[in-house]
Amino acid sequence: MYGALPGDQAGPLGRPAPWRRRPAIQRAGRLHGGGVRGHLRLGRKGLAIGIDIGGTKVAAGVVDAEGRILSEARRSTPGTDPRAVEQVIVELVEELGRGHRIWSVGIGAAGWMDLAGGTVLFSPHLAWRNEPLRENLQRLLRRPVLLTNDADAAAWAEWRFGAGQGEDRLVCITLGTGIGGAMVMDGRVERGRFGVAGEFGHQIIMPGGHRCECGNRGCWEQYASGNALGREARLLARANSPVAQDLLAAVGGRPEAITGAIVTELALAGDRASRELIEEVGEWLGLGLANLAAALDPGMFVIGGGLCSAGDLLVQPARKAFSRNLTGRGFRPEAAIELAALGPNAGLIGAADLSRVSSRVRS
Repeated sequence: MYGALPGDQAGPLGRPAPWRRRPAIQRAGRLHGGGVRGHLRLGRKGLAIGIDIGGTKVAAGVVDAEGRILSEARRSTPGTDPRAVEQVIVELVEELGRGHRIWSVGIGAAGWMDLAGGTVLFSPHLAWRNEPLRENLQRLLRRPVLLTNDADAAAWAEWRFGAGQGEDRLVCITLGTGIGGAMVMDGRVERGRFGVAGEFGHQIIMPGGHRCECGNRGCWEQYASGNALGREARLLARANSPVAQDLLAAVGGRPEAITGAIVTELALAGDRASRELIEEVGEWLGLGLANLAAALDPGMFVIGGGLCSAGDLLVQPARKAFSRNLTGRGFRPEAAIELAALGPNAGLIGAADLSRVSSRVRS
């Protein structure tokens, strides 16, 4: 009834894939013939529901085989009680299923999942500790259920339908409160040996630097995230710098009220200090991407998350810093750095599509 999560087996359909044994022909960055995408055109074309569970809201949508959202529904996240969250998921599936014939359900949530894709080992937003969520939900929903990390789901969506189309080695970076990450390599989500790959935000980029919630110092997300942007702006405002007067005016003279979102809004409106702050974050972003390129050598980085509303104000400094810090620069190809295309819906689109691709194997 349920196929393994793409990334767990030799191929994304949980069996040896013929496209792994034959080199694909690549033209202009896109794979032709069978390729790593050819198998996704085959099989069931039914609808799936994707559910993205966040700390404050649960978003759900009916998604077709082309990644289009046909209908949506939302609920507030009901505290941290696992049973209450399960009930909200059941309500959303029942509501959306009334007008559609649903084949499978994909759940994307922040946290670590076991390699079998059945248990949430740990979730930072919810009280899930070794929670057998897939089994519980399949019993309640009587449908195939896929369980995956939210960053993995978003990366899959961008690879299938968004900015990463045509790239067979993709790294997705999500800039928000912290930094999330995921990889799609040769048509499968790469989750690592123990299922916790993609914690890029916790590479130590400044030894002895800012303390991170993970317990270490100098993590990348302390320098290149929305939280980092807000922190630096608050420091500037508290120093009563003359360049921070517009920042202070925007929050009624209360430095503690400054957030990364406010800085981004002011930067887009032309505030010079805010633009400089975003440029600094972009430089840290580019440095971290250069480190990842040295280790992973992807063809493309896709940058998503709330901080990306800054657009080129963030990405252009990141590209310059990336080129400046890339090992072997000038003598090797450089990965592209692009903004994500699917916005906040990427997680639910990816979760739905992963569930559809996986579950049809055992139907």
